[in-house]
Amino acid sequence: MIYKNNKIKVIFIGTPDFGIPAFKALLEDKQFEIIAVITQPDMPVGRKQVLTPPPIKEIAIRYGLPVLQPKQIARITKKITQLQPDLIIVIAYAQLITENILQIPKYGCINVHGSLLPKYRGAAVTQAPILNGDKQTGVTIMKMDQGLDKGPILAQNTVNITSNETAGSLYDKLSELSAPFLLQTLKQYIRGKIKPLPQNQSKASFVKIIKKQDGLIDWTKPAQQLERFIRAMTPWPSTWTHWQDKRIKIISVQKKLLAINSYKPGKTFLYNSGLAVQTGRESLIIKKLQLEGKKEMTSAEFLRGHENFIGNILS
Repeated sequence: MIYKNNKIKVIFIGTPDFGIPAFKALLEDKQFEIIAVITQPDMPVGRKQVLTPPPIKEIAIRYGLPVLQPKQIARITKKITQLQPDLIIVIAYAQLITENILQIPKYGCINVHGSLLPKYRGAAVTQAPILNGDKQTGVTIMKMDQGLDKGPILAQNTVNITSNETAGSLYDKLSELSAPFLLQTLKQYIRGKIKPLPQNQSKASFVKIIKKQDGLIDWTKPAQQLERFIRAMTPWPSTWTHWQDKRIKIISVQKKLLAINSYKPGKTFLYNSGLAVQTGRESLIIKKLQLEGKKEMTSAEFLRGHENFIGNILS
């Protein structure tokens, strides 16, 4: 047994709030001791570009933990070596960990990844399964090696994707799941009860980083694809279209599609007194939207103030 006399010394590496449940679980578990936190530098946020610390840093400061924020993690390899961690945990850090650092801890570097590897390596792993109409996704805990999400797998936990799932709700679901799952897996792994299994590299798929401009709606695509797209881009970067030189954010649409193919893609029309838009195949009923500079509205509220909206071509 390894826990009788000494705690496992851990360096936690992560940036966004996705890792907070797992971070807190490690902090509260008496078998682990977080000796340092590594996260990205503070970044300007919002219209006023206020310099803001990463969510993980805020938690670390609250617990009085030392925080390192290198622009390039390789620059603090010596510092990490001096800390002599038994284990390094990485969750959503957005930097590749160098080979020199991977070799430092006794139990290696363990990564919590929000997909069922080898499917969906990369960044936008909560959006990808919704975009592709997957019924399930999950969390993978792996031992890191050199490369992007290529290391051997310690354990996986599956979750169902609901019919109305958004990237935001799935993000939260996977984040909460990762906390108890990580602790359970780590304890088994450290006791030698888990043998890391190599990934099937031939089944690997990659997803790129999503940017703000990726939320523009292409109405020539089929309605089913666009319905998934709108959920996958919620809450960020959101989806939008253009009308009379103004941007309209499409907040939500009905799950049920209309078997209507009578108009040019992007054309708005009334359907049972509601707002619908023709797509490349079938049509979508818009539930909520937001005109640039205005508040979010139901389609009925919007149409009462914009009767001339019907019959236009969105782009």
